[in-house]
Amino acid sequence: MSELSSTDPTEIELQAAAFRRLRQHLMEDRPDVQNIDMMNLAGFCRNCLSRWYQEAAAERGIEIGKNEAREMFYGMTMDEWKARHQTEATDTQKDAFKTAFAENVGTDKA
Repeated sequence: MSELSSTDPTEIELQAAAFRRLRQHLMEDRPDVQNIDMMNLAGFCRNCLSRWYQEAAAERGIEIGKNEAREMFYGMTMDEWKARHQTEATDTQKDAFKTAFAENVGTDKA
């Protein structure tokens, strides 16, 4: 396997394409996938992706609000997405989330 440098334009294009496909998958193909399940299984969710996007923008001097960044990953406002797609979490999911959030996000990012 040939390895491209992380600064190679082709590598950046490939990473961006994979990122756009992940975003499309979560917004259009699988809006039914619950954030709490993503967080519990993978340690991140749509909100994490939006926060990482917002942080990357800030590092480049671009100000993007929290809600604006979230709309980039929900394809709509978070409230609208919740009304359309979010289901009630079980007590087991909520307990697992507390651990996953603490391990992957920390308490200062809430």
